[in-house]
Amino acid sequence: MVSTNNPILEIEAKYGQSIWMDNLSRDLIESGELKTLISSRGIEGITSNPAIFEKAIAGNKIYDADIEAGIKANKSTEKIYETLVFEDIKNACDIFKAVYDKTNGLDGYVSIEVPPTIAKDTDTTTSEAKRYYEAIGRENVMIKIPGTSEGLPAVEATIAAGINVNVTLLFAVESYVETAWAYIRGLEKRAAAGEDISKIASVASFFLSRIDVKIDKELDDKIAATDSEAVKAKLTAIKGKVAIANAKVAYQKYKEIFGSDRWKALAEKGAKVQRLLWASTSTKNPEYSDVMYVDGLVGPDTVNTLPPNTIEACADHCDPASRIESNLEEAYQVIESLKDPDVNIDLDRVMAELLDEGIDKFIKPFESLMSSLESKVQKLASV
Repeated sequence: MVSTNNPILEIEAKYGQSIWMDNLSRDLIESGELKTLISSRGIEGITSNPAIFEKAIAGNKIYDADIEAGIKANKSTEKIYETLVFEDIKNACDIFKAVYDKTNGLDGYVSIEVPPTIAKDTDTTTSEAKRYYEAIGRENVMIKIPGTSEGLPAVEATIAAGINVNVTLLFAVESYVETAWAYIRGLEKRAAAGEDISKIASVASFFLSRIDVKIDKELDDKIAATDSEAVKAKLTAIKGKVAIANAKVAYQKYKEIFGSDRWKALAEKGAKVQRLLWASTSTKNPEYSDVMYVDGLVGPDTVNTLPPNTIEACADHCDPASRIESNLEEAYQVIESLKDPDVNIDLDRVMAELLDEGIDKFIKPFESLMSSLESKVQKLASV
């Protein structure tokens, strides 16, 4: 039964933002919990990544039968991994197909990431994205490609091939701008070839909490290093505000790009806007609201992907209102304040470091998963 006072439903119905979930496992699918979350919580899509699959597969016996089948078929560990993951993605796509149909392809997507180990290899990323899409064979699957300088040409090529893309690991506003234009170029190439562009969807996943965690640490170090109460106050005033401010600036860029004549020419051919997706939305600092990255960025034509705990917190006490364009001047001032000599935090440096760290945070669990899967393969093969 759908709760009539669920703030998530209000966010979606009244303010035009879709709520997706950042979590996927076979347990979630087979238990029926995923279907329940769609009906009771209003979840309209799902995202996954290597870290999520590591938690889902490592030490979970629910996958053992498929692993044993892979062993008998003489599949490599990598192919067994794909068998497990593709099966979950296909089943999740089937569950979300009703949402996809109901929203005319706006929502109902399931995201799967190409291996993070190829994040800096354009050609391999492009070929793997196409292979994943064909192997999964669902129109509501979205292939995740990192928004690196090497990844964006792959985004363009993948969109031109008619494949839905979730561009992930975006931190800097400029990286988002480049992502949006890569999407547009991909559509233009496809349209020029006489192909339909009306059924292609894309989101640009803009990461939030990691920005505040990193910048707050630098601010705390500076607060500890000064005796000036005035400087301490100045530094403290910025804490926990940069990620949302940065996202608000990105949304203004979104409006510029998708309000341009170049975009309108594609829209006339049925193209869908590439929505900004707020990711990394669980609050890490217990001093902050556990739904700050939801309440602070509600707005039209956006997506927010939430981990399970944040979904429950939001369903309980989110305070929906369209805030993506509120206090814009303050948002720009927050970003500008980082240049203050007393603050002196280079945002470009921070964002570049976050991108490198983000790739590493996906590579390590991916490699850990492959290692634990290899151990499980050897164990089951000897039984």
